Amino acid sequence: MISPELRAQIRRYFYAEHWKIGTIARELSVHPDAVRNAIEAERFKGSRPLRSSVVDPYLGFVQQILDQHPRLRATRIYAMIRDRGYRGSVGQLRRAVKRMRPQPREAFLQLEMFPGEQGQVDWAHFGPVRVGRATRALSCFVMTLSYSRALYLEFFFDQTMENFLRGHVHAFGFFHGQPRVVLYDNLKSAVLERRGNHIAFHPRLTELSAHYHFAPRPCQIRAGNQKGRVERAIRYVRDSFWAGRVFTTLAECNRQAWLWRDEVAHARPWPGGDHRTVADAFQQERARLLPLAAHPFPTERMEPVRSAKTIYVRFDLNQYSIPPQAVGKQLTLAASDTHVRILEGALEIARHTRSYDRGQVVLDPAHQDAVLKSKRKAFHSTPLGRLEQLVPESKALLDQAFAHGESPAHEALRLSKLLHQYGAQALRRAITEALDRSTPRASSVAFLLRRQPRSTPVALDLSRHPQAQSLDVRPHDLETYDELARNEDKTGGQ
Repeated sequence: MISPELRAQIRRYFYAEHWKIGTIARELSVHPDAVRNAIEAERFKGSRPLRSSVVDPYLGFVQQILDQHPRLRATRIYAMIRDRGYRGSVGQLRRAVKRMRPQPREAFLQLEMFPGEQGQVDWAHFGPVRVGRATRALSCFVMTLSYSRALYLEFFFDQTMENFLRGHVHAFGFFHGQPRVVLYDNLKSAVLERRGNHIAFHPRLTELSAHYHFAPRPCQIRAGNQKGRVERAIRYVRDSFWAGRVFTTLAECNRQAWLWRDEVAHARPWPGGDHRTVADAFQQERARLLPLAAHPFPTERMEPVRSAKTIYVRFDLNQYSIPPQAVGKQLTLAASDTHVRILEGALEIARHTRSYDRGQVVLDPAHQDAVLKSKRKAFHSTPLGRLEQLVPESKALLDQAFAHGESPAHEALRLSKLLHQYGAQALRRAITEALDRSTPRASSVAFLLRRQPRSTPVALDLSRHPQAQSLDVRPHDLETYDELARNEDKTGGQ
């Protein structure tokens, strides 16, 4: 029942502002049937004097025609009464025929369900939500058992086929079984094509039904009464659970939804009798459900992916890292509602927590370390890399040399030559002294090296002169050098 004030507001929007019934229902948050009842309510008809109409003298004839031919069109009746002297418009007649035409209501039998016989499934839209920089469409998967009215609900960020299947698997797990028949509205996730009584189900739904041994069955077109249980369950979720609640994450939303289900929805009186609750009826129905399959049906989303250069692959507005050795290879991405896995064949090479944000880079630190390690290894194989590895002080000198306008490449080349000539230990002392003197140049280091006494001989590196490695050097007799020394002494004495 709606209040008299709301009824008056509905009539004002309809008759004075000429709003459509759907617009009034949406703006005032009432059912369209309530709007129609308010517009056609008898209590308003006696509040003001009725005005006569040109169609009034013909109403008796029109009523007689409609009693004999209830489905006769108003245009045909218009032609009949025009021949009898009617001079009004066809619009006036249409309004009169609409009020007078018999409106037989279809009678329905109350559907009686056996325990474990049927379940009903549908999606419910709950509007867009913001997740970081992304906008996601929040939807609720609802499955209710037709006998006990026990329900399973779970919120998702989209209505993809994977989430549709995932809702079934989670619901069957919660019920500890599944009904023999699952009834659907004509959802795209369930019915691909329908021609009369010939139904083409989605192949993935057919696989799911074969795995769990239930029969998928669609409702008849324009037969909303067949899935009234799940529609009432969705309305119950909107009114009892959703209204006035605030959530920060999807996990928190589902946690509160499941808590509400256990403490409120299943604690309500069972519609089949007030002597027990929905939870009590569910305990009776659970024993009649089909047993669960040995393994849950796989619901991951599988996509082929490949990265040509970077260590990232893109999926659902974000990027996920892979090991550097997998770059350039054909991989498979497997996404659940909580994780993203990267597979090379049957081998899992990466696993990440799934992000529903936009433009996020989800990185495994081990993948980044592997890249840096390979880069350092390649860098140390170069002359500049060997210089920095053997003489760490050279980096500071090259940085300061660049700040003074010197060419780092030229300075590094001269330092590499000094390293080959004087050795690492001497070069490190000279670079440290050059930095202390604020003369960060290779020429200054060379000057300081020439001033240093050579305490130890420098090992000769013949790797760049392979022809020198094959030379045959004949050692001399040391007595020859003694003889030369005695001759010099005698000459000096003269």
